[in-house]
Amino acid sequence: MRAVAKLKPKPGLEIIDAPRPEVTSHRVLVKVKAASICGSDIHLFKWDSWASSNLEPPRIIGHEGAGEVVEVGEQVEGIKVGDHVSFESHIPCLHCARCRTGEMHLCRDLKTIGFGVDGCFAEYISMPEICCWKNEKSLPWEIASIQEPLGNSVYAVAESEVAGKQAAIFGDGPTGLFAVAVARALGAATIFAVGASPYRMEIMKKLGPDYLIDASKGGVADFILEKTNGDGVDCVLEMSGAEAAIHDGFKAVRNGGSFTAFGIPAKPIQIDVAKEIILKGIKIIAIHGRKMFDTWKQMAILLNSGKLDVSSVITHKMPMSNIAAAMDLLTKNPIEAGKIVLFP
Repeated sequence: MRAVAKLKPKPGLEIIDAPRPEVTSHRVLVKVKAASICGSDIHLFKWDSWASSNLEPPRIIGHEGAGEVVEVGEQVEGIKVGDHVSFESHIPCLHCARCRTGEMHLCRDLKTIGFGVDGCFAEYISMPEICCWKNEKSLPWEIASIQEPLGNSVYAVAESEVAGKQAAIFGDGPTGLFAVAVARALGAATIFAVGASPYRMEIMKKLGPDYLIDASKGGVADFILEKTNGDGVDCVLEMSGAEAAIHDGFKAVRNGGSFTAFGIPAKPIQIDVAKEIILKGIKIIAIHGRKMFDTWKQMAILLNSGKLDVSSVITHKMPMSNIAAAMDLLTKNPIEAGKIVLFP
């Protein structure tokens, strides 16, 4: 089969011929129909310090995808040939305390496809049955492929309990864009959406925030405070990992509000714990991955109901063989893409 791989510890990716994976007792073989590019794949393409500390080549990359089941292992019980599935990228050990008490997404020995094991930028992938989420066959493949990152946003917004509240969402990457749409679907009363990319802020505008704020002009927190009579918002969702956004978020959240942290900073940052957190009495919620499988169920309900439409975030659909062109779009300054979906 053809696949996209990181073969050597240097910038770039290669298209290779690789053996089609085999199916073992609890696994299924999936013919990949669509796969989307994550920010972490861009790190692998650039081969920066984050990439070198999180992946050891050679490895077929890609962890956001969906496809059709073509073969099942002898002990697979809940999935059959012909099922349409999306991939839960995190493979839990099923034996540690977290796995055995309903927190598989926080497994002590978690592996991730495309990093610890071969990923889905390929024609086929062998997946553990437990990591395959069955979709309605009417769900378009491109939407099925983005459920992994969309699940991050569903989890973050759901944990923030935004219904009837004022919320500020920082970040115009795909998870930030998704979060705006999810917050609207889950009943946020007022949404402040904060971005910096002109291209992506145009996408953000289509998702229906009440206020669209250009972070490149500064004064973000002051604007939010002005529009909330000096109180601040009930909920901040930090989806970018940018240091300035984190500090603006702490400033913009009201006393007693919640700060949901999903974006990962590129390096350690300094926080005034007393002033920014303790003396404001705020609640900090850390988001990693998706709840397995509460988030997936909630996401399916939202998508199938029609109340959640994130199709505008997908700006490009390309053959997987065009991975170099896709990465060029995602590494340009200014960036010229939202979510890019690849087709084998």
